Amino acid sequence: MTADLVHGTQEPHGPVLGHRAALDSAQKMAAETFSARADDYDRRAAFPAEDFDDLFAAGLLAAAVPREYGGLGFGPQQRNTLPLWELTTILASADLSLARCWEGHANSLVLIDALGTPEQRRRWFAGVVERGEKWVAWSGEPRAPKPGETGRFGTTLTPVEGGWTVRGTKAFATSATGAQWAVLFVDPAGPGGARHAPAARNGRATGSGLLMLACDLSDPTVSVDSSWWDPVGMRATVSHLVRFDDTFIPRDHLIGAPGSYLTGHWQAAFVPHYASSFLGAAQAAHDYGLAYLRKQGKGADPYVRQRVGSMAVNVDTARLWLRHVAALWDEDRVDEARLAGSKARHVVEHLAEETVHHCIRACGARSLVRPSPVERILRDLTFYQRHDNDDHILATIGRAALGEDHDPSFHTP
Repeated sequence: MTADLVHGTQEPHGPVLGHRAALDSAQKMAAETFSARADDYDRRAAFPAEDFDDLFAAGLLAAAVPREYGGLGFGPQQRNTLPLWELTTILASADLSLARCWEGHANSLVLIDALGTPEQRRRWFAGVVERGEKWVAWSGEPRAPKPGETGRFGTTLTPVEGGWTVRGTKAFATSATGAQWAVLFVDPAGPGGARHAPAARNGRATGSGLLMLACDLSDPTVSVDSSWWDPVGMRATVSHLVRFDDTFIPRDHLIGAPGSYLTGHWQAAFVPHYASSFLGAAQAAHDYGLAYLRKQGKGADPYVRQRVGSMAVNVDTARLWLRHVAALWDEDRVDEARLAGSKARHVVEHLAEETVHHCIRACGARSLVRPSPVERILRDLTFYQRHDNDDHILATIGRAALGEDHDPSFHTP
C-alpha cells in the first residue's frame, strides 16, 4: 500500500478477539439471532438496532478500528483485509440490509484510520469501542429528480467562523435513523457529492475541493424524512432523505485534506466490499436450497443436482475472487488491487444473482412465499446490485485491458 494507507502499529491496550474467534462469534449470532430478526426489520423498514447492539456487546463493532485503539484491526488500512470482508459476508448471509449498514460503518472507520488526525482517531474510535457509536458515510446527491419527484437533492457549504454550515439534502442516507455520526461528502463548488465532483466526472483523481466532514447526527438542525424511502428491497437500511438546516461542522471535523478521497482513490478500496455482501446473499440462498431439497427428498433429480452443483461452484468462485483481491491489498500491490476489485465486484454480482435463481428454480414457488428468506434475498440483492452500473464496471475493466485511461473508483463512462 502507499504510505498514506498504513500507520505504524502498536500493541493493543487490552485483550482483543482473534480473527477466527471474531468470525465464529459473528457466525453464531448471524445463524441464531440476526437471521430470525431480518424478516421483521424488512417488513417494518426498521434499522437493525438490536443486531448492532449485539455486535457491540460481542466486541465486533470495532472490527475496523486499529488494535492500538482497542479494535480488531481488520481492513485494507491495516493490511488485514479478508477478515473484514468475511465478517461482512457472514452478516449478509443473515440480512443483506444489515450488511449494508455495517459496510457504511466499517468503511467510515477505515477512512478515519487512514486520513484522520491522531486526535480524531483517539476521540472517534473511543466512541465506537467504549460507547458503541455507529458511523456511516453519505454522498448521495442525485443530479436530477426522477419522474414524479418534485424536489431536487444536494448540499451547499458556507464557510463561517470556526468551520462551515451545511444546507440541503442527502438521499440514500443509509442508517439514517440508526447512526450517531456521518461522514458527509460535500463539494464546496456546489451539489453533487463525491460521484459528481470534478475529479470523479473526468475519470481522473487529479485533485478536488471535495470535503469529508464528520457530522454529529444528534444536532437538532439535522432531520430525517422517512417518506422518501419506500423501495422494493434493502428496506431495513433506512436509507432515508436527510435534511441539513445550516448544520454547523467545526473545522476540526474535517477528515483529511480537501480532495483526498478522490486523489487517494478510496472508493476503489470499498468496491470489492460490496461483493462480499453479494456473496453473503448467495451463501444464504445456497444454504436454504440445500436444506429445502434434502427435506423434500429432491436430491435424486439430476436437474436439481446440476442446480446444486452450480450453486456450490459459484459460492466457491466468489470466495476465491475476494481472497485474491484481499491478498493484493495486503501485499501493497495497490494498482492491481484497485482493478481486481472492480473485476471481483462484476463477477460476484453475477455469481450471486445466478445462485439465487438456481435456488428458486430448484426449490420452486414455495421458496418465494414469506417468511422464506429467499423472497427477501431476491428483492434485496436485485436492489443492492444497482449501487453501481455493472455495464460501466465492465467497460472500465475493458478500458484497462486496452491500456486506456480508466476510473477504478466510480467507473466513469
